[in-house]
Amino acid sequence: MTMISVLTIALWIVAALAALPLAVFTLEMLLGLWPSRTHNIATAPNPSVAVLMPAHNEASGIANTLAKLKAAAPADTRVVVVADNCSDDTAKIARDCGVEVIERSHETERGKGYALAFGRDHLAQQASPPEVVIVLDSDCELHGGSVEALAAEAQTRAVPVQAVNLISGDLTAPPMVQVSSFAMVVKNLFRSRGMQRLGGAALLTGTGMAFPWAIFSKAKLATGNIVEDLGLGIELTRTGKPPRLIGHAHVRSAPADMRDALTQRTRWEHGFLQTVRTHALPTFLGGIRRFSLSEILLGLHLVVPPLALLVMLSGLVFAALSCAAWLTAVIGPAALLGGVLSTALVLILIGWIVNGREFLSGGALLRMPLYVLWKIPVYLGFLKGPEANWKRTERRP
Repeated sequence: MTMISVLTIALWIVAALAALPLAVFTLEMLLGLWPSRTHNIATAPNPSVAVLMPAHNEASGIANTLAKLKAAAPADTRVVVVADNCSDDTAKIARDCGVEVIERSHETERGKGYALAFGRDHLAQQASPPEVVIVLDSDCELHGGSVEALAAEAQTRAVPVQAVNLISGDLTAPPMVQVSSFAMVVKNLFRSRGMQRLGGAALLTGTGMAFPWAIFSKAKLATGNIVEDLGLGIELTRTGKPPRLIGHAHVRSAPADMRDALTQRTRWEHGFLQTVRTHALPTFLGGIRRFSLSEILLGLHLVVPPLALLVMLSGLVFAALSCAAWLTAVIGPAALLGGVLSTALVLILIGWIVNGREFLSGGALLRMPLYVLWKIPVYLGFLKGPEANWKRTERRP
């Protein structure tokens, strides 16, 4: 075999490896762009529901969150606030709002997973635990009808279900914050809906998710995983209970400022990359062994980096293959990757037209390349040492 043949094979391998995550992303986007059909839950079951709300030093905003929850939820909805390692008046303010409050404090076991496990243990001690548990972060708002939709779907399907979790649109926010909010639309709406339409699991996103008690009572919650929702979704999919996205249920949170948005993205993306490193291949191979389409698709989903990193790496590889094509006249690998990358970028633009203009202005859209540069410190930080601790994200008032 000649040197040119070896080089050609190597270029095709590089192109194929770079094109795989782009192809998965493109397929998910293509199937996820189209809206879900309207859903009527008028005849759906009406299970008993508890909303479990972990809260760490949320004194400034929890009263507003609880007021909105009471307005949106049925009157008989039980609300349990877990005041977790709080050093402020979170517990007192929540009690004054007329909801059930339990307090937890631990020197080393910190994080949302431990708070949820503490709340579950409290619910399990009751004579009649709720039939469905909804997890809602203390800085999030469920839209009207979402509690009923989540509870009915979880009870009927006997699997975990997830509301569409997005950041509230704010076109006055800094451009980088707007782009980050739109990236969440891509991940939590388009890609999750597309993966589900392929026959796979939806993503659990940590808030606005509901569980039948039979599943919640046994779930592995008490972990220090900084992306505990992702890990839980993988575990449930492996056990044959893949989560489902419920398009007629919605949960929103306020955008953070630029510094806190970067902190939040650092935590999530470092956790995601660590999870990919340990779970992507085992999930994919386990799906093949068990003939589980949902596991196979989840494994493929996990090989797709976060949006900024995907575009950055694909662009760099495309540039390298283009240089190789100019030097060797082997243009096929560059053409393959360029075609898939162009298709992905076009679908992102269509996504912005379809659902993104509420979250991202046209001017901010033009600054997306700067967003990729803004994220470089996040990825360099991962190479130095991944973020391992949960940190509360401040929200814009």
